[in-house]
Amino acid sequence: MDIGYWLSAVLFALAIAAVGVAHFALGLDAVWSFWIAYILTRPLGASIGDHLSQPTGDGGLGPGTVVGLGTVVTSVLFLAVVLGLVVFLTVTRKDVIDREPVAGQAA
Repeated sequence: MDIGYWLSAVLFALAIAAVGVAHFALGLDAVWSFWIAYILTRPLGASIGDHLSQPTGDGGLGPGTVVGLGTVVTSVLFLAVVLGLVVFLTVTRKDVIDREPVAGQAA
């Protein structure tokens, strides 16, 4: 299609948002919603990573430019973000859902 990395990222982000709308507003099954959105995160991340790391001639920002990072720096940046989020959720436990014990069930 040759639409460029940035526009690809926007389109995949919009597709993920559409899945969210389909789930919350239209009642799309939670399992289907999760897996469709999960599958779309891979090309979204690839488009963003390519935009940050690839040369300007290939549609990226170009390594060595003010924002262009190159593949190594982009990979380290993505790794740092993922590790940061994992540590944050481990420490804060904001992703843990507290459930009340069911009546008659041992705690």
